[in-house]
Amino acid sequence: MANIKRELSGLTISALMVATLSACRSVDSIETTQIKIDGSSTVYPISRNVVEEFEATQGTKYTAVVSDIQLSGTTAGFEKFCQGETDINNASRPIHDHEMEACDQTGVRYTELIIGLDAITIVINPENKFAQDITLDELKKVWEPNAEGKITHWNQIRESWPNQPINLYGPGTDSGTYDYFTEAVLKKEGAIRNDYTANKNPNILVEKIANDPNALGYFGYGYYKFNTNQVKALAIKKENESVKATRYNIKWDQYRPLSRPLFIYVNLKASQDKPLLREFVHFYLENAPEFVSSGGYVPLPQEGYKLAKQHFETGKVGTVFEGQSQVELSLDQLLKKEAAF
Repeated sequence: MANIKRELSGLTISALMVATLSACRSVDSIETTQIKIDGSSTVYPISRNVVEEFEATQGTKYTAVVSDIQLSGTTAGFEKFCQGETDINNASRPIHDHEMEACDQTGVRYTELIIGLDAITIVINPENKFAQDITLDELKKVWEPNAEGKITHWNQIRESWPNQPINLYGPGTDSGTYDYFTEAVLKKEGAIRNDYTANKNPNILVEKIANDPNALGYFGYGYYKFNTNQVKALAIKKENESVKATRYNIKWDQYRPLSRPLFIYVNLKASQDKPLLREFVHFYLENAPEFVSSGGYVPLPQEGYKLAKQHFETGKVGTVFEGQSQVELSLDQLLKKEAAF
């Protein structure tokens, strides 16, 4: 199984396979098919591993399986998806109202498939020994727009913390993690201070935080899970308890509102026109628990995958999220919505 920490460069996964197949057999003997995937950097490692395993099963049948898989971010990915430029959009949040309108204007109908669970993990440098947890109110205090240029030291967040500078790190505005974090913590999507170091690639954020003793940042649980020797996670303090980002707490709704579902959105027409795309999505859903786990995230209960398969098989289109993230939605409530979809 591919490792999440593998280098993220060289996004054309099947180039070597294509060249080898072309040299070994006539193009007339096999079908040329392409699948294009873009979107979330959080979901990217899961989908990339699915791609590589799926391609290994299809080598003698097609000259190309996935022409490219990229990680431009959930928001940027939806822009391409709603223009019909991609077949699948990886997403770390549900499709939003304006994206639904964009897809409607271009006639792109889509199937929303939940593939696993994640938690936005608050991280610091391991050299930081004084911070063990943080409240949602404290996160809001340091990240809200009015904090820009004002909340610049740790003791301004919590008086018992030292008077030393704080440096902030997080995803950019094209990221679904950015959207979900601002909605969950700041209660308004996109309402965040601008004086922080942003990068769409969580591996780069890990590297920067690992080299900055004054760092405070956030990204998906999988990137923390595979880098515990480089970054340290803060628990979320709630009343009389501190809740850590763990598989158990994510699965059993203890880490809300920073836990969230992960998605792939599939272009309905493309899935009807491309038999290979249908095969790929079937393979994805059938093996999702294994791939989600190996990516550092949390699989759904089997009921969740059963519903996803039913939705894809019957060509269900649209979303159960009503154009917004719905950060307080529990897993049980989510599955009930899926069952009623």
